[in-house]
Amino acid sequence: MGGTMDGTKQRRRGDTRQRIQDVALELFAEQGYEKTSLREIAEHLDVTKAALYYHFKTKEEILVSIFEDLARPIEELVEWGGGQPKTLETKQEIVRRYSQALTGASPLFRFMQENQATVRELRIGETFKRRMLDLRDILVDPDASLADQVRYSSALFTLHAGLFVLQDLDVDPEDKRRAVLEVATDLVTQAHEGSSRTERP
Repeated sequence: MGGTMDGTKQRRRGDTRQRIQDVALELFAEQGYEKTSLREIAEHLDVTKAALYYHFKTKEEILVSIFEDLARPIEELVEWGGGQPKTLETKQEIVRRYSQALTGASPLFRFMQENQATVRELRIGETFKRRMLDLRDILVDPDASLADQVRYSSALFTLHAGLFVLQDLDVDPEDKRRAVLEVATDLVTQAHEGSSRTERP
């Protein structure tokens, strides 16, 4: 029975940590990182500052933890993709999984877009940029033409456009995600087929 209680305590602690992250990210995105205080986060959660300190000592700790949690699927994708053959199927799967990872991390990207100075200061943007370059390198064939290299890179940026540029479109979010994914997959397919043509004698 003791094990069950410990497990319940652990789960509650995890739930509280998640709630803090969700509320903090919402406030950071709405009113800016600098203008949001730990006290405000605690008030929105209806907990004391002491309870908040139990999980996070600073706003920076909260933000870095959010980034690490939401960026983990992208890191796992880079690791997975790096061990796969450079087939068209692998590349299409990378684009599909990246689309899913971005959808899960959309609140973080909204924050990054609206708080660019903070993102630069905490080096969050730098880490994310490295992950993107890693993904691009996995997609791009070594002997791809410049045009095909641009297509591969554009596939990744197309997925980002679905989060930022197209966020005001009055369409079902899942329909939009599928349309964006279709265009990104087409770009990867064109680039791969271009590289395959170049390889033929």
